[in-house]
Amino acid sequence: QVQFVESGGGLVQPGGSLRLSCTASGLDFSMYDMGWYRQAPGKQRELVAHITSGGRTNYADSVKGRLTISRDNAKNTVFLQMNSLKPEETAVYYCRALAYSIYWGQGTQVTVSV
Repeated sequence: QVQFVESGGGLVQPGGSLRLSCTASGLDFSMYDMGWYRQAPGKQRELVAHITSGGRTNYADSVKGRLTISRDNAKNTVFLQMNSLKPEETAVYYCRALAYSIYWGQGTQVTVSV
């Protein structure tokens, strides 16, 4: 059974930083491309950042230079370092694993507000 444990969300002031973690079990983590997505209230879920099994990364234009995705295959974990956060980035953040199947984490709330 594939499971994810997401952590690191919370309340942060504009301009602040958070680091999200997503630890997977029940799959061969190193074989999966991993992504972070977010969904704000009333909006569609959107891709934030993606990292391939080989370590190549790509980002949504709106987050380039501020958010960084990384992975530690030894710990079955993908990270999202978020700096200079903006209020409009308030959303539920989800990790996703993609290879032969697609698996989603349960989501972690990020709120950017004074």
